[in-house]
Amino acid sequence: MNNDTLYHTIQQHLATHPTTLDATAIAQLIRQHAPVISDEEVLALIRRLRAGATALGILEPLLATPGLTDILITGPDHITIATTDNPHPQPTTLTFPNDQAVRELATRLAHHCGQRLDDAHPYANGLISRPDGTRLRVHAILSPPAGAGTCISLRLLNTAHASLDHLHHTGTMPQDITELLKTIVDQRANFLISGGTGSGKTTLLAALINHMNPQHRILCIEDTPELNPHHPGLLPLTARPPNSEGHGEITMSTLLQQALRMRPDRIIVGEIRGKEIVDLLTALNTGHTGGGGTLHANTITDIPSRIEALASLGGLSRSATHSHISASINILIAVSNTTRGRRITQLGTLHTDPHTGIAHTTTVWDHTHPRAPTAEQLGLA
Repeated sequence: MNNDTLYHTIQQHLATHPTTLDATAIAQLIRQHAPVISDEEVLALIRRLRAGATALGILEPLLATPGLTDILITGPDHITIATTDNPHPQPTTLTFPNDQAVRELATRLAHHCGQRLDDAHPYANGLISRPDGTRLRVHAILSPPAGAGTCISLRLLNTAHASLDHLHHTGTMPQDITELLKTIVDQRANFLISGGTGSGKTTLLAALINHMNPQHRILCIEDTPELNPHHPGLLPLTARPPNSEGHGEITMSTLLQQALRMRPDRIIVGEIRGKEIVDLLTALNTGHTGGGGTLHANTITDIPSRIEALASLGGLSRSATHSHISASINILIAVSNTTRGRRITQLGTLHTDPHTGIAHTTTVWDHTHPRAPTAEQLGLA
């Protein structure tokens, strides 16, 4: 069997057996089909298989787009992209020949993430690390339930080297806000970053982590590992969905509970989407300072009601939730997609109404103000 035939044989096997392309497992599979192959040929085949599994086909040229953040496929003839300069999806001239071609790409990418994608399991979510270092968050959903045909959403993750100074230089925030955010981190204030989809929440969170004391032990909990900051004390914990039999799930709440037993200096939640907010508020309210996370909320004012809705999923009463909120969270940071790109648009604080016990927000600064607030205005020493 020549190497091209062997490559296609192994590739076909991988297409029907989900795997994360672990080098040892692939090498064993190769040797099962070709016992006398040399080590050099095995390594070459592993590199080729990995590149093939993560290749995007006709979409590959789009990865060279400056500032690319998203590639969105909504049917074979509707491919759009978003960039940091223009966050609103723009059409491209690329097309797939038919929905089957889109489905084949979606299935291959899902399999590389170790996910099953077929009529019985019509959606998948995962992370791809390509040989060139590119990291992509992948979501795919088939038809049905996707009425327009197979849909693929690719998010380009470029947070590893994010820094607060870099975000200042790219226009995300002015210099005085940059220095204020450093003070927030240095003084171990607990924070929440809010914003809509693609507004830069994850990038800002990675930059804040990269500014944290390198000697700190940081437990970072995510459902998909997007952050990837270069912090020597980072310990990532990743949730896991149930398998096809409904077993083996590891939830964000479970990971937060485990993190508390791992002597963390700080606890970070990449994106708060559900009842794990209860565990995070409890952690931040019991001496684990300097932590935080992100959540979907358009403005600072929306944060208390958003937290209340999520906490109700964890069985926390309204009064208990609002008591936790103002005791746990010190600083609120809002980010938005503006006509000029991603921007920090608001900074605020929380306080509890002594008569009602309900948490309210105070917007201390917004992007229309010429000067940043002082640390004292944010309740910092």
